[in-house]
Amino acid sequence: MPEFAFIGRSNVGKSSLLNLLAGKERLARVSPTPGFTKLINFFTINKTWRLVDLPGYGYAEGSRKHVSQFSRAAANYIRHRPNLCCTFLLVDSSLEPQPMDVESVQWLAGLALPFVIVFTKTDRGTPETTAAHIAAFKERIAGWFAQLPEIFQCSAEAGHGRSELLGVIAKIVDAGPAPETSSPDAAPLPPEIEPPFRMEVRANNTREKTAFDKKKLKGARPW
Repeated sequence: MPEFAFIGRSNVGKSSLLNLLAGKERLARVSPTPGFTKLINFFTINKTWRLVDLPGYGYAEGSRKHVSQFSRAAANYIRHRPNLCCTFLLVDSSLEPQPMDVESVQWLAGLALPFVIVFTKTDRGTPETTAAHIAAFKERIAGWFAQLPEIFQCSAEAGHGRSELLGVIAKIVDAGPAPETSSPDAAPLPPEIEPPFRMEVRANNTREKTAFDKKKLKGARPW
């Protein structure tokens, strides 16, 4: 059964968006606590495809060990799930480009797997501010692609973007399994790109090092 995965920074509005897409208010629990989702959750829709809720990256409550486990699970799912048809990377449009979101695009591009970018919370700021943040983000990632991935905007609060995202899913489901094709030529990516889904662990007041702190990290990352 084809699967469509959704991932993004904690508090990006993922649960609200999943509820909007499924048309069910409480399909995915919306929590005020960032990083609430700690498991990979599967929801079968119309007995034809699955919506997959991956743990968010960024902040999470819990021990460093447990955070590392569910972070690794999300990356392994994206890398190795044979029936994953498309990953939806959610980005908060109310913020300027965040390093972890930019790194996530870089990592997904390096995998050469289908993904789209969805800017959430478009109702939070002025249209001018939202447009400026999206334009800045596109500029940051443009060098990695001959053609940018499909980009969508949505607001779970206002109900915008639902039909467009469901249209992406319906098109893939209706087309059936696609033959393997080589990815189009694009600017080369640095070798050995590491998954960017690091977590800042609140409970023990410790923080996983960012890519910029990597030189200071003595042990190996949980990835």
